[in-house]
Amino acid sequence: MRKRKQSITRQTKETNITLTLALDGTGTADLDCGVPFLEHMLTLWSHHACFDLQLQATGDWEVDAHHVVEDVGLVLGEAFRQALGDKAGITRFASLALPMDEALVLVAVDLSGRPYLSFDLPLPAARLGNFETELVEEFLRAFTSRALCTLHVKLLSGRNTHHIIEALFKGLGRVLGTATRYDARVTGIPSTKGLL
Repeated sequence: MRKRKQSITRQTKETNITLTLALDGTGTADLDCGVPFLEHMLTLWSHHACFDLQLQATGDWEVDAHHVVEDVGLVLGEAFRQALGDKAGITRFASLALPMDEALVLVAVDLSGRPYLSFDLPLPAARLGNFETELVEEFLRAFTSRALCTLHVKLLSGRNTHHIIEALFKGLGRVLGTATRYDARVTGIPSTKGLL
């Protein structure tokens, strides 16, 4: 079986990112991107997906965190897509409603080869510390555009912004971990078209 691991380096005038993702890992994360809240969420994501993630990123902090957050999403999505390979034998679909105290977030994914994000996740607070919460959607939009997956996220209940976002990232980890797992019953590409 092929080792599903990918390393990517991306340098622009705004950011410098080096990332390694292993899909068949143990859930370890070694992250330094200068955005502590994003590091916290990606640590949860890695743990609950059982993906190993290494990330080093710098950016134009004098502007804000937008470029780093978005570009990390792009690089992570690209690494995910490349590590996944041809998708032969994977589960492909997964969904989950994940609770975090009063928050309940629905996350559903299809590793379809088609990028789409449905983001129905109203966030009560515009900021958590120095982190602008609108960047959560920007991160996911960047990720799905490069991962070439369909992702739906929906807030079912919740009032605490931190809890809502944490439920989202834990849920995203769980569904991606499930969707990327091999299913012994699946031979070849998990599509009646024969291509994803």
